[in-house]
Amino acid sequence: MKIGFLFAGQGAQKVGMGKELYDQYALAASVYDGMQLDYDVKKLCFEGPADMLNDTAYAQSAILTTSLAIASVISSYGITPDYVAGLSLGEYSALAYAGAMSYQDAATITRKRGQLMANALPAGTTGMAAVLNLDATLIQEVCDEINEQGELCQIANYNCPGQIVITGTTKAMELASEALVEKGARRVIPLQVSGAFHSSLLKEAGSKLRSVLQQAELRSPNLPVVYNISGKEEQADLVDILEKQIQSSVYFTQSIEYMIAQGVTTFIEIGPGSTLKGFVRKISRDVNVYSVEDQASLEAMIKEVKANE
Repeated sequence: MKIGFLFAGQGAQKVGMGKELYDQYALAASVYDGMQLDYDVKKLCFEGPADMLNDTAYAQSAILTTSLAIASVISSYGITPDYVAGLSLGEYSALAYAGAMSYQDAATITRKRGQLMANALPAGTTGMAAVLNLDATLIQEVCDEINEQGELCQIANYNCPGQIVITGTTKAMELASEALVEKGARRVIPLQVSGAFHSSLLKEAGSKLRSVLQQAELRSPNLPVVYNISGKEEQADLVDILEKQIQSSVYFTQSIEYMIAQGVTTFIEIGPGSTLKGFVRKISRDVNVYSVEDQASLEAMIKEVKANE
């Protein structure tokens, strides 16, 4: 049995995340207690306030810390991955777990990444929207038409069949919503984000992130990492990959398909929420998929995975 660990992205955060495992496992506690940031990450995760936790500037490092704490507990049961991947922010959790950077460096980088993304674009000028039940080629056609009109519209996330996220200027989101519904989209849902993430509008933020990354000690990962920028393994320099990631499409669907092609039959989502579990189920019904965020979901996953070994 080959296993893929999938690390949660931004949007999954919730007050209280990780608290149960912190209280019950010294390994989880050591991850939280070891993080040195300019705010109390443990207190924010466990107690909130929610508006601060939902702020991009804080959410990313908080989710990463929680995800790595959970992953450390899972590994203590002898359950380890053959491949790792993550959704956007989750890629940093995957890389830290795979030894490409220390947990502390990952937290420091994602804290700064969150700040860069939160402040990258003037409020109200850009946005993102989820497009439901429309083929990617039709969505791309609409993006191309809007780009020709002088507004920026790009595909941000290939989440799963039936859910693709677009990103760009506020005007582009308005134009795209209308055009996509006309082409047959079931719904186009504006997302509550502070800007057009994973678009070329974040090029300057990517350059600033590069400077942050260059200050960290980055290594070759100890495990195969499947990257957002392509949906497969990459040999390029990690700084180049992560600078590109912040301003490029996230090929999550393709990442899952790649891992399945490599023989992965079990996926374990790590971090708050179960968003990625839902995506995987829409990508393939032929694999086992679990989400682990607390004691109950941990125990359920261990029982089934151990039974299938």
